[in-house]
Amino acid sequence: METILTVNHLTKKFHFLTAVNDVSFTIKKGNVYGILGPNGSGKSTTLGMVLNVVNETSGSFTWFEGTSTTHQALKKVGAIIERPNFYPYMSAEQNLKLVCKIKEVSPEKIHEKLELVGLLDRKDSKFKAYSLGMKQRLAIASALLNDPEILILDEPTNGLDPQGIHQIRSIIKKIAASGTTILLASHLLDEVEKVCTHAIILRKGHMIYSGRVDQMTASHGFFELKTSQMDTLMAYLKDNDQFSTVKLENGLITAFLSQPMEPATFNQLMFEQNIVLSHLIWRKESLEEQFLSLTNNTAN
Repeated sequence: METILTVNHLTKKFHFLTAVNDVSFTIKKGNVYGILGPNGSGKSTTLGMVLNVVNETSGSFTWFEGTSTTHQALKKVGAIIERPNFYPYMSAEQNLKLVCKIKEVSPEKIHEKLELVGLLDRKDSKFKAYSLGMKQRLAIASALLNDPEILILDEPTNGLDPQGIHQIRSIIKKIAASGTTILLASHLLDEVEKVCTHAIILRKGHMIYSGRVDQMTASHGFFELKTSQMDTLMAYLKDNDQFSTVKLENGLITAFLSQPMEPATFNQLMFEQNIVLSHLIWRKESLEEQFLSLTNNTAN
């Protein structure tokens, strides 16, 4: 699979603040990547460095396996890293024609891109009359005018209402289905889980995870348990390597599985140990639980 972007030990310091610390990852063609982390984790700074608008302190990055200069490579990149900024008294179509002149691309695809983002019927409306969600969709259309190989979005649904969020996410999925690689920054776990195939998790400038979203959530789940023999059950679970973590909170035992096990199999196992369960529920860890587990187990 073709490599679009390679980031090697990228670091950015602002005086005494290290915004990005020794971050490395690879972006492969045809996937949707989410850089996930709370505000201040280094997401926007990382995007700024690979787009050549923020100078790195150390480390390096390479576009398209180093086959072209960064300046030439960025002609094949579409990006939105700030609030949409168009001329307010010009129509959507007029604004996009101006973008085409600046990018030195043909205006022939303006209608196609407006239709993709659901704005073709509003092509003659002035930008100032657009809602925030419409402005964001126009910005995406603008970033797609040069048919980029990768689209980079920084917090694409920030500030939008639920309908606007749904529209942007649907457009992202549609763009990805056409074969365009996407790299987006978000602080929303829900966004990454619903839209992205891969996640890069940053915490205070450090990368704490890089890989597929489905592998991040590929745990074996956990049992929630109650019995009149809690001490006996706790002792048994802690000595059993089929469970990675066992904890007791508010009268409920939570036992995380280190390998697959059916509830019926576990119930039979308990019966053989003369332990009668009054409560047995199997649950799957959510992306949020996985994320909290990763961040809580990572040093500051």
